[in-house]
Amino acid sequence: MEKRIYNKLVMSHKPKENRIENAVIAFLIGGLVGVIGELLVEFYSYYLNLSTSDASVFMIITLIFFASLFTALGFFDKWVKFAKCGLIIPITGFAHSMTSAAIEYRKEGLVTGIGANMFKLAGTVIIYGVVAAYIFGFIRLIIMGGV
Repeated sequence: MEKRIYNKLVMSHKPKENRIENAVIAFLIGGLVGVIGELLVEFYSYYLNLSTSDASVFMIITLIFFASLFTALGFFDKWVKFAKCGLIIPITGFAHSMTSAAIEYRKEGLVTGIGANMFKLAGTVIIYGVVAAYIFGFIRLIIMGGV
């Protein structure tokens, strides 16, 4: 079969995605995660009498815990199919990637299974996050006239 005809055939059977709808859903769900995070910060600040920075740490721990729990129970993947990047981009997505890799490779053992494979996806996020923070910090240092 000719390559052009094959590509046309593949494109005719490829499912169409509604990018605007997906973007709106991701925006709303991501915003909802942000609102939940802010409510948790307010809750921890008020009821535990913590500073905002300490309450923020507790909020992150809570979101990571629930994302990992829901991943282990099998709910998170179903929610991500609906919410798209609204659940993957925040810290919940990072927790999901770590937990799902740990669950998937647990049968291979602690070191060669979980330890070796848990950071496959999350490791790239960490590396690019650290590199981006370094670059933007350096740019800020130059602009602000630091050292």
